Amino acid sequence: MIQWRRGVVAAVGRAWRGSLEIDVTAADGRMFRALAYPELVGRPEVGDEVLVSVAALELGLGTGGYALVVAIPSRLPEDAPLEGHMVKARYTPLQTVVDGAEERYPELANASSLDGMPVVVADLHSALPAVLAGIRAERPDARVAYVMTDGGALPLWFSRAVDGLRGAGWLTAGTVTVGQAFGGDLECVTVHSGLLAARHVLKADIAVVTQGPGNLGTGTEWGFSGVACGEAINAVAVLGGLPVAALRVSSGDARERHHGLSHHSLTAYGKVALARAEVALPDVDDVFWHGVASQTAELAARHTVVSVSVDGLDSALRSSPVKLSTMGRGLDQDYAAFLASACAGRLASVGGSQHYGMLHT
Repeated sequence: MIQWRRGVVAAVGRAWRGSLEIDVTAADGRMFRALAYPELVGRPEVGDEVLVSVAALELGLGTGGYALVVAIPSRLPEDAPLEGHMVKARYTPLQTVVDGAEERYPELANASSLDGMPVVVADLHSALPAVLAGIRAERPDARVAYVMTDGGALPLWFSRAVDGLRGAGWLTAGTVTVGQAFGGDLECVTVHSGLLAARHVLKADIAVVTQGPGNLGTGTEWGFSGVACGEAINAVAVLGGLPVAALRVSSGDARERHHGLSHHSLTAYGKVALARAEVALPDVDDVFWHGVASQTAELAARHTVVSVSVDGLDSALRSSPVKLSTMGRGLDQDYAAFLASACAGRLASVGGSQHYGMLHT
């Protein structure tokens, strides 16, 4: 449930696309960071009284250490023009009306094919910059679109990574938010229509599908928001695209179920994904990656496991315009995680194993 606090804006901090960071002094004298989405609540200024939600912050959950601004009671924003009638975050107090791409763009009325477009699917938002690094290592001029699902943050604005990647020209085609997620260049109802919008409206050569920042996990096999990766693989295949699966791998996670190949990849790709995908496996000759290859062999009956060269990917990853971080670990603390994602990007950038001539099983 919601835990409310009243406070006063003490300072205005960093701003990025769609988000504004502020310092708030609560009635009890406690100070904390809060995040406002100006398109929803207006732009807070020093001295404004704000209402904030603090439940996730109090629990230490993955909100980036923020309370979230719900309203500026004394200075409500003026009514914004209602250009569409698609509602997201539906039937919550902050439901927002967006202009749905399916109704705005006539080219989507009868669209039903991705025309073979490669689509990389990953379960964590932190994979996005590494996937893009792998794509750029082979096709720096490719038009890449990001399709954000609603398994993590609903506002795309929460992602500083997306803002940095766009500013650096790494997300050249644009962004699409699907399901209950919102804030993308295009708003769509489903992953299916979001992928079609990426292809036919944004004119993407390649798309990347992940949930937004954060995720919901329970430690159980099925209680993880990233299980939807398997459903995204199915959507890509149904629409005539090339599904490329990014493995979730870790050399730095202390939890046994995530060390090496995460059990979540085995669930999403091995049980939920019914369509055949190409699974990118880094071609590295050492004990760790041999172990990952053995774990990945479980997927070979259902998918094509492709051994992908890692040549040049280290420099590509280190050139990322945004910090690489997964579960609080940086590139050198969990190198395997980012290398696996970069290999998926490389595989997609060349159109899959048949075009690249890589060994596959």
